[in-house]
Amino acid sequence: MEKIVIEGGHRLEGTVAVSGAKNAALPILISTLLTEGLNTVDNVPDLRDVRTIKSLLSDLGAKVETSGSVVKIDAGGLNSYEAPYDLVRTMRASVLVLGPLLARLGRARVSLPGGCAIGARPINLHLKGFEELGAMISLEHGYIEAKARSLKGAEVYFDVVTVTGTENLMMAAVLAEGITTLRNAAREPEVVALAEALNCMGGKIAGAGTPVITIEGVEALKPTSYTIIPDRIETGTFMIAAGVTCGNIKIVGSEPNHLRAVIHKLQQTGITVEEEVDGLRIIGTEAISSVDVKTLPYPGFPTDMQAQFMVLMCLAKGLSVISETIFENRFIHVSELQRMGADITVSGNAAVVMGDGRLTGAPVMATDLRASASLILAGLAASGTTEVSRVYHIDRGYECIEKKLAQLGGQLRRVPA
Repeated sequence: MEKIVIEGGHRLEGTVAVSGAKNAALPILISTLLTEGLNTVDNVPDLRDVRTIKSLLSDLGAKVETSGSVVKIDAGGLNSYEAPYDLVRTMRASVLVLGPLLARLGRARVSLPGGCAIGARPINLHLKGFEELGAMISLEHGYIEAKARSLKGAEVYFDVVTVTGTENLMMAAVLAEGITTLRNAAREPEVVALAEALNCMGGKIAGAGTPVITIEGVEALKPTSYTIIPDRIETGTFMIAAGVTCGNIKIVGSEPNHLRAVIHKLQQTGITVEEEVDGLRIIGTEAISSVDVKTLPYPGFPTDMQAQFMVLMCLAKGLSVISETIFENRFIHVSELQRMGADITVSGNAAVVMGDGRLTGAPVMATDLRASASLILAGLAASGTTEVSRVYHIDRGYECIEKKLAQLGGQLRRVPA
């Protein structure tokens, strides 16, 4: 076990490079199961979740080689249709192997997934969609059993917008016979990236990035090379790091078009956001304005930025209301921020933050991935020393975050707990 110790009160300045997007890398790595031959995926971040997916691919019979940020995968020797509990229990994205295994092998046995404790995220929408494509689904002994002699195109309507559901059905439908239409589909940049990767493999997918995605099934896909898009949540986290420390940071390799809702809200607080040729420059302000935020599916304000933005509002002057509409249990970090002096009241899916411009260092405990990031941000802004324990959560989604913040002038280090 490790913890991150932070000496707060230091202004962040300089340039930082954003890594590849975890939430794009995971489904694209998994999509290589649909092909025979060598796929090359570049700009893959070195994260705990990525390492788990690579282990899962190897367990299924794929050959996986990693050199820096380049991962090469050959799934020609795919010889298993089972994703076991020991590999799946730590992360929900593992359920994405269902679609490719079902499409390629006609069968999949996948343990019910685990992941962060941020509320129920049922996969019934995935399973309903697979049934509409012709699969038979059963749940036995904690495993999802899926079988299909052949998948047939169909019209699938998602009752609720689901990113992993959209991705799973897209990967299954790409090899199904006929045309599949996904309605109320997720519009996230990571969904668009997966569609682009599948099209590079020979898929015929149209409408990604809109609520209606059409997939014309093909007989087979071919291996390809693809570069992962920049991580918009890591970018947003560094943007807020500049804001909470009244800093001046240039974030290179970022994609502003993926962050319009976050940029708009930061500008409302008085933070300067300038788009430059190779990234974004963020300049903080000593007079942070309070603004309200409501999380929504993309292109709305991302739920994965809610905890980080709450830290910024703790440092603002005045009252703000943060409404969480995606996950019902995503205010677990509030009690830890309260230990640092934050004045936050939670009522249902809303948190009322009374900012007073200051936080104080304290020992705190991370409960999930984005909560970890919020506590590190709070430690950077706080007076005194903050110790964040259970930082294994942060390693699931941020590549060397303490080193990147240290190169900007942050005083933090990772030590044994």
